[in-house]
Amino acid sequence: MEAAARVFAERGYHGASTQDIADTLGIRQASLYYYFTSKEAALEQVCMQGVGGFYETAQGIQAGPGTPREKLASLIRAHIAPLLDRSNFVRVFLTQRQFLPNESRRRIGKWSRGIEQIFEAVIRQGVRKGEFRADADPRLSTLAILGTANAVAAWYGKENASIERIGNEFVALALNGLASATKGRSRKA
Repeated sequence: MEAAARVFAERGYHGASTQDIADTLGIRQASLYYYFTSKEAALEQVCMQGVGGFYETAQGIQAGPGTPREKLASLIRAHIAPLLDRSNFVRVFLTQRQFLPNESRRRIGKWSRGIEQIFEAVIRQGVRKGEFRADADPRLSTLAILGTANAVAAWYGKENASIERIGNEFVALALNGLASATKGRSRKA
């Protein structure tokens, strides 16, 4: 799966072949079919590993202790953290999942929608509690935050910045943008 993720991340789904994956591993192409039945099946497995764990982690943060500000900060950090140990899987999930067959895309899409719902619920709670601006639109704020977090995959590693530093900057931007005037703006979260 690591080899498939690397090939799909480098070449894209349409630019990759099972022969490319086999060459990366130094095995015969026919041997790959022991691991997956087709290139589409390999893409689905890579995408599942790319999104795997995000939803469960987000659920745990949402259900755990903390204020909406603290939860949103944790959600953002947790969302970009997998770039450290499975960046190819995350990149493939973000950029290639649209090439999956409809049923596979729907199955994987449920995870994405679940993550969006968790972010939106935390932001909505922050608005209700007065931690976030009363005029903040939880849905649009969620889409902006997740869109920006997902974009990190495209440039992470090209800048001299750790995931921790990127996370801290991103959290500060998001929380300061959502901050209620009565709660003030803070660089820390």
